[in-house]
Amino acid sequence: MSAIQAIYIRGYEERTEPKIHVVYRIEIQAHVRSWNMWRRYSEFDDLHTELTKSTGSPPPNPLPPKHKFALFRSHNNEKLLEERRLGLESYLRAIVSAKDEKWRDSFAFKDFLGVPIGRQGGTNGGPITQFSSSSWLDEHIELQNSIRDIRADINKRDALAERADVVAAHKSNVNAKKKLAGVLTRIGALAMGLEELAKSGLSEGELQRRTDMVSRLQDDCEKLEKMVSIAKMSSASRASAAANGGLSALNPAPESEREALLGSTSTSRPFSRVFGAAAKQPAQETAQTRPLDDHGLLQLQQTQIQGQDQQLSQLTTILQRQRHLGEAIGSEIALQIDMLANLNNEVDRVGGKMSAATKQMNKLT
Repeated sequence: MSAIQAIYIRGYEERTEPKIHVVYRIEIQAHVRSWNMWRRYSEFDDLHTELTKSTGSPPPNPLPPKHKFALFRSHNNEKLLEERRLGLESYLRAIVSAKDEKWRDSFAFKDFLGVPIGRQGGTNGGPITQFSSSSWLDEHIELQNSIRDIRADINKRDALAERADVVAAHKSNVNAKKKLAGVLTRIGALAMGLEELAKSGLSEGELQRRTDMVSRLQDDCEKLEKMVSIAKMSSASRASAAANGGLSALNPAPESEREALLGSTSTSRPFSRVFGAAAKQPAQETAQTRPLDDHGLLQLQQTQIQGQDQQLSQLTTILQRQRHLGEAIGSEIALQIDMLANLNNEVDRVGGKMSAATKQMNKLT
């Protein structure tokens, strides 16, 4: 059974751009929603031609005929417009109610009416996977806007982290993660919808263009995933984290516990095997470690290790990006070399022909 339950053409209006013409308002009622489409008579004529060509036979009802010598007067002739409206409505209803489904199941007819093409999205808030050619592009634009919103949340998170507002920065990062998860789900649905459009007759060139559009969205999401996972920590926030480690800064450890933790400054030697003068040097206190007890030192060490891990992740991302750029540059150089070689061969070939032509000209003269 077709998803279209009823179809009407209840009105028409005259438009002046790009030139004066009349468009008809088509009302489509489906299972769960209704929508309107505006089409002019020439678009109905194109649809009729496409349906006849793609299915091998014309639709059940013919189109209302064109009125000869009425090109200029039909815009103001209410009787002719009403006759055409009724004829176009009968034409569409015959396709929808026909026993043979080949006309209403064709891509041209669904695209003409703006019928979503694909599988039905989840009913529990799942992403929509039913797309027409135009609604697919609308969804792509919405996803681009969502990605810009996620970038704004990440920038806000970094600014809050620089001001040592840890709670607000964490909240902004969580919002970015939630939005990113939703965008990833919708991109998957967009790719599935594109597969359905391809099966329904989307041209190869347009399919390739939209595939590239989906790939760019996926690349943007991969970059955002890395940015969300690497939370930026400023020097002020590190100092705040170290200072809040069990109030260790306000309660320094006794000297005996410090010697037990760091080692005595007298005759004790380090446990590790160290060669040279370093073996005689005890562990040195710093202004950062002096006011901390053992718990504070442990937390400071963990904070520094986390910072090093984040720096390493950032460096890895940069190196991977540089590697991809290098590979792309290498591929481009190889392509240019091949093109230059082909050009050189063409020059040699043309030069040979020119030499032969010159010899023939010399013989003729």
